[in-house]
Amino acid sequence: MFSVCSHSLTHTTMSQSAFFKFSYNKLHHHIPLLFPNYLSIAPPLLRTTAAVRSNAAPDPPLGFLGAADVIVVGAGVAGSALAYTLAKDGRRVHVIERDLREPDRIVGELLQPGGYLKLIELGLEDCVDQIDAQRVLGYVLFMDGKKTKLPYPLEKFHAEVAGRSFHNGRFVQMMREKAAALQFVRMEQGTVTSLLEQDNKNVVGVQYRTKDGQQLKAYAPLTVICDGCFSNLRRSLCHPKAQFGDVMKSGRFDLSVCTSLLESPNMFLATCQVEVPSSFVGLVLENCQLPFENYGHVILADPSPILFYRISSTEVRCLVDIPGPKVPLVRSGMANYLKATVASQIPPELKDAFLSAIDRGNIRIMPNSSMPAEPYHTPGALLIGDAFNMRHPLTGGGMTVALSDIVLLRDLIKPVGDLNDASSLCRYLESFYILRKPMASTINTLAGALYKVFSVSPDDARKELRQACFDYLSLGKIFSGGPIALLSGLNPYPLSLVLHFFAVAFYGVGRLLLPFPSFERMWVGARIVLCAFGIIFPIIKAEGIRQMFLPTSIPAFYRAPPLR
Repeated sequence: MFSVCSHSLTHTTMSQSAFFKFSYNKLHHHIPLLFPNYLSIAPPLLRTTAAVRSNAAPDPPLGFLGAADVIVVGAGVAGSALAYTLAKDGRRVHVIERDLREPDRIVGELLQPGGYLKLIELGLEDCVDQIDAQRVLGYVLFMDGKKTKLPYPLEKFHAEVAGRSFHNGRFVQMMREKAAALQFVRMEQGTVTSLLEQDNKNVVGVQYRTKDGQQLKAYAPLTVICDGCFSNLRRSLCHPKAQFGDVMKSGRFDLSVCTSLLESPNMFLATCQVEVPSSFVGLVLENCQLPFENYGHVILADPSPILFYRISSTEVRCLVDIPGPKVPLVRSGMANYLKATVASQIPPELKDAFLSAIDRGNIRIMPNSSMPAEPYHTPGALLIGDAFNMRHPLTGGGMTVALSDIVLLRDLIKPVGDLNDASSLCRYLESFYILRKPMASTINTLAGALYKVFSVSPDDARKELRQACFDYLSLGKIFSGGPIALLSGLNPYPLSLVLHFFAVAFYGVGRLLLPFPSFERMWVGARIVLCAFGIIFPIIKAEGIRQMFLPTSIPAFYRAPPLR
């Protein structure tokens, strides 16, 4: 549907940087812009920062001139949206993306209503037009032959407000096109290999490799890293909250790891920074009808959930969750597993299309990553999107968190006239990581907790909690509307999440004790509460208890923008 024209950059002096536009089915135009000098002399010392910081100190070009206000690494959903909104505010933005071709992914296909509202705030809502995006009005849960419909609470919103599902690549390309159409956006294909530092403290730009293999440097007062879940710059800018015990359990802890921990703590953290609780096996079902159109379908299967949602008028995405950090089956064995184990658990209306999709053979596998993290407050650099923070994609909240972060960052940067005071700007933007917590921590916590609750367990208490969750949501009204408002990004309040989660647990206890309690049932009931606590507390602790529930007690919450 889309094609990306090839481009060649004409390299001129830094004061006359050639900007190019990339577009679909039309030739681009080079638009030269003259930028004023931000720095009169070269920085005294620059050195590169890769995954492990290098001691090399390459000399910068004499008379270094700031060619852009902001460098954005990555042109996915977060990067394209950020480039667009900053350029609309008059900032010069240089976007460097490793591959400008249309992405082909099996996740990032569902935008929650809260994310769509953020899209409207950014002026990007038309990016879901003309890509055959489908309206999503809620979810339907299936469990043991029963089903319950969970609509989004959209009564107070305009009729256009709903979730949207689509091909991720089409959506990303539309956002790239809209960003690149602005005068102050330069979008370039290249791979960023390192950050450039001044005085071993401030990040002043990036070093990158172009499509034709050239090694170039780009400079700007602010560099925003949003290059996705496979970011190679992540460990330079954040402190992943990895548990030491996780490495012990994994069997990877030996003398060499111990030595690495003593010599380089950051390298040790990087070995265990991203948790992979499961993987999605993706299929596309063609020319079939969902049992409930315009609803996402969640089958609480054995051993873990199966998802169905429409991504175009003729295609339905199926995602089968496979627990564990690695998929135990090769692709040839996966088809047999899907037919023998999964097919019998899906709705009958979808079974024929499901089997046909398996026979076509286009089976995709994607690891589901989860990573809470704390930032290193680095002057001149900022980390956002999946490069900084990930959650299980079961609830489809990733793009909602990313777009919410973009809106917040835009509002914080807007009153700042000069971005060149890196230390003051860094101190001010510490508030970003506090102010983002209500939305991000609510969606992150709910995603992790629901995945654990919905997955099958041999433990009796976990079984009762799973059944209690389904029955609680089946009650309707506030019992379903409250959790769905949290999941959809319409009610980003962590305390409300905790109250609903423990309401589910105590509802399960009540079901056990009525009408006639027994010692055995009381014991299982107590274990249900302990199980609920054991599921949600580690997630909340990783997100930050104080940041989630008492953000106003943190001084950074009140930071004012630096003086112009």
